[in-house]
Parts: sequence; C-alpha cells; structure tokens
Amino acid sequence: FAGCDSLASVVIPGSVTSIGTWAFFSCRNLTSVTIPDSVTSIDQATFAGCDSLASVVIPGSVTSIGARSFESCSSLTSVTIPDSVTSIGEYAFRWCSGLTSVTIGDSVTSIGDWAFEGCNSLTSVTIPDSVTTIGAGPFYYCNNLTSIEVSSGNTQYSSENGVLFNKNKTKFIAFPNGKSGHYTIPESVTAIEQYTFSYCDSLTSVTILASVTTIGEGAFEYSSLTSVTIPASVTSIAKRAFQGTQLTTVTIPNPNVEIGENAFDSSVTINAAFYSA
Repeated sequence: FAGCDSLASVVIPGSVTSIGTWAFFSCRNLTSVTIPDSVTSIDQATFAGCDSLASVVIPGSVTSIGARSFESCSSLTSVTIPDSVTSIGEYAFRWCSGLTSVTIGDSVTSIGDWAFEGCNSLTSVTIPDSVTTIGAGPFYYCNNLTSIEVSSGNTQYSSENGVLFNKNKTKFIAFPNGKSGHYTIPESVTAIEQYTFSYCDSLTSVTILASVTTIGEGAFEYSSLTSVTIPASVTSIAKRAFQGTQLTTVTIPNPNVEIGENAFDSSVTINAAFYSA
C-alpha cells in the first residue's frame, strides 16, 4: 500500500500478526488505522510519511516498534506505548512535529538512536524504570522540550532538574532544548555524550568543571552558545562539537587535547599555543 494517496482509513484484520516494512509508507491521506490485538510487531517505516495520521492505538499485543515506524507523522499528537513493548527503534517517531504527549510503557528496555528527533511540540517526557539503553540523540532538535524525567526505580539513568544522566552522573546524556540561559555541568560528570546540547536555541553559556575529560561528537553544535569554559582536564573534543554556535573565542588550556574535524567554526579564535586552524 506504500504511496497510496487515496487511502484514508485502514482496518487491519485479526489474522495479521506483523505489519511489514514500508507497508503504508507515505500514504499521505491516511487519517485512521485500526491495529488488532493479533499484531505483535510494527516493522521498519510501516507508517513513515503518513502526515495526515492524527492518532493511533498501539495494542497490548505489540512487543516491538521498528526503526522509522512513525517517522514524519506530523499530525500525530499523542502516543501511548503499551507495557507489552520492549523496544523503540531508531528514528521511530522522528519529525513527528505535532506530538505533544508520549507515554512510554513500563516494559520498554531500549530507546533507539534519534527516536524522538525533531518532535518540536513535545514539552516533557518520562523514562520508566525498565529502560536500560538509550541511544544517541533521542531528543535531538526537540526545541520545546523543557523536562526529561526518570522514574525513581530506574537503575541505569537519573534526572536532575529535568536533565538526563546515567545513574551515577558520570555521563551527561541529554539536555532539554527548551531550557535557557547558563548551565554548569555537575562536578561528577566525566563525559559529555554526543549531541547532548545540540540545537539548544536558548542556551547561551556553559561552565564545564574539571571532572570532564571528553566532549562528544556534535555535543554543542548549533546551540546559541556565546561563552564556554573548557578546563585543563579535557583531553578530547570530538568532531563538530561546537560547530554552528555563536562562539567567537575559546581558550583550551590542555596542550595534549585531541580536537576532531570541524570541532569549531573557522571564524572562532582558539587561544592555545599548540593550535592552528
């Protein structure tokens, strides 16, 4: 049925156990779909590009939501992922720009890379106890997200003031893009993971304390950062870490730091004797 522009509604019969890859891809006028309790998996890109799909009920029989399964369903406003689901694939709800509410079921153990990228209407999300793995950039470019909370019983992750860390706060996982002003990285953090602060339009300055040793790929890219303090403890700044920011000058005190490709824009003045653009 991929690309069926005239298809407006679908009732999937009870004999179906799996909705296959690309099954309803880019059916742009599909507004309603009924998924029976017989279905156990929603495969890759099943409903991707169905930008008129306003609501969907995922039954309690489904155990996995595949990669890109609902990507670019821009009319989708709310999603409840039932307790039967154990995994959310990469890019599963990417660019669901109308999504204001998502409930993640208590059996989900993994949230894939970029799972909710570009969900610009999402303001808050709660990670349940069951989640043990969160991929890269799960809330990348969610510009109105102000809070990421973690249920108190989770053994792998924690949150502080709506900011996502690993349990012992040594790794900085995700910063809600809707938070503004200045932020100081907690002193327990040793690594700022990839894309943590990317596209944080309201973040203007950050202080990185002396516990941090690595700054991941794209960690601050295209944020509104105008000022940053990088301590001597930092030994690695990955590629594109500060690309596209508002920085004009940066001081890097560690002479042995490794700096990745395009870590800074060419217009940024690097104050470090060892460095040449």
